[in-house]
Formats: sequence, C-alpha cells, structure tokens
Amino acid sequence: MTEVVRTRAELAQARAALPGTVAVVMTLGALHSGHEALLRAARERADHLVATIFVNPLQFGPNEDFDRYPRTFDADLEICRSAGVDLVFAPSRDEMYPTGEPLVRVDPGPLGAELEGASRPGFFNGVLTVVLKLLHLVRPDFAFFGEKDYQQLTLVRRMARDLDVPVEVVGVPTVRESDGLALSSRNRYLSGEERVTALSLSAALRAGASAAAGGSGPAAALTAAHQAFQASGTPAKLDYLVLTDPALNPNPLAGPARMLVAAWVGGTRLIDNLPVQLAEPPSRTPGSKEEI
Repeated sequence: MTEVVRTRAELAQARAALPGTVAVVMTLGALHSGHEALLRAARERADHLVATIFVNPLQFGPNEDFDRYPRTFDADLEICRSAGVDLVFAPSRDEMYPTGEPLVRVDPGPLGAELEGASRPGFFNGVLTVVLKLLHLVRPDFAFFGEKDYQQLTLVRRMARDLDVPVEVVGVPTVRESDGLALSSRNRYLSGEERVTALSLSAALRAGASAAAGGSGPAAALTAAHQAFQASGTPAKLDYLVLTDPALNPNPLAGPARMLVAAWVGGTRLIDNLPVQLAEPPSRTPGSKEEI
C-alpha cells in the first residue's frame, strides 16, 4: 500500500513508522520507465522506499519550462504503486519553502559553473539545495539517482561527502528506448521529426565510445563523436560535447572516462552521456625515436 503525504508533519510521522533501512528516489514527477528503473533498484536495496514528487522552482531559470513542465500526479502515483513505493512525499511549493525562496543555498563549487551550470546559471544551486532539504526531511540510508543526469549525480555525491551527510548515493544506469534515445520527461515535448533529430545525441556518444574501444586516444574519440553528430545532418544545435574523467575532470588520458553531450532539438534542450574506456597509450621502447 502506497501512502501519500503532503506536509512535513505527515512525512515525519510516516517516516517514523518505517523500520529498517530506507531508500529515497527524488523526482520532478512526469515519471517514465527510467524513473521506474530507479524505483525498482531502490526497492531491491532497502527495506522501505520513499519517492518524492516536487517540481522545484529553484532549478528552473527565468526562460525555462517551469510553468509547462508536465504535472502527471495520478499517473506518477500508479508507477510508484507498481514499483512498491511505501511512501510518496508530494509537497506544495509553500510547504517546501514556507518563508519563500531560501536566501541560503548550497554552493556546488567550481563544477557547478561548468557544462550544465554554464548553460543554466544557478541550476545546481537549486538542485543541491532541494536535495539537501529532502535528505534532511526523509533521512534515508540510500538515495538513488540516474546516471542520465550524470553531473547532478556527481555533485550530489560530492555534497554528501563534503558536508558529511549520512547517506549512500547510488547511481543507476540510463534507461533508453530501443533506438538509443535516453528516456527523459522532456521527450514528450518532441514532435515526431524532432524525436528523430534527438537521436543525434546518442549517436555521437556511441561513436565516441566505439572509437575509444577500438584503441583511439581521447582526442580521436572526441573527434569521432563530433563527426557523428554532424553527419546526422539534423538541425539539432549542439551546446557541448566533451570527454572527461569519471569525476568530470577534463583531459582524461586513459582508463575509465565519461562523454557528455547537450543539444537543443527545436525548443527542447536534451542531455545524455555514456561511460567510455580509453586505451592505455603505447609504452615507449627504450632508445626509440620518441626518447631521442
């Protein structure tokens, strides 16, 4: 049985009745199969599962889609029920921010101004602030986040570590359509033609990952990704396409890495990423021309 609570007091009372370990999945609503994968992974890990549904105004810029962001609570609740969620916390804006938007917010550090942060100033301040508030309110043992929002996952992990938040942050791989499109609540904004255009993001990532797997170095792998994006011939407008290490530091040389892309498809901004394995550079033979 899935219980729905709307206030902090109701949440505190319901949370106190959950013995054992608790996992949380935080969402903006408009749930899809990707969220369901998060919920099911969390359900397997903990004794009890809490889902939060809250369209957080702090993470939307003045020209972004806060007002038109899909609100599908009844359908969301059905997904939560089928995934075995014990408790859904769905607060109002006033309940989350009873004195108005907070003057004190979480500073994401330098990484918060890069990639998504460069294109969406203040975005990660809003994300980390609401995540920290929800962690305090829910008091989970585990918090599950999708790798689809890889920079967000990385920053939440850093926040938990740096601020000594007693929670284990768990990443869950991106869920995709059969043609490779990463699932996103914003995909519903796409027309049929725009959906085809959106495939250029995952095509670029696959090309880069394939080049790396074939022994190409980081520069060649990134070039392959850019070429695949351009070769699609689609009108997607590239924001960024980068190769980093798993912690989002630039210029990885070998080993595990991450390739991330963001692009505008019509009026919809989409993001995606893939893990990449970079080959070790060839070792130099003593006395070779490179050492002379």
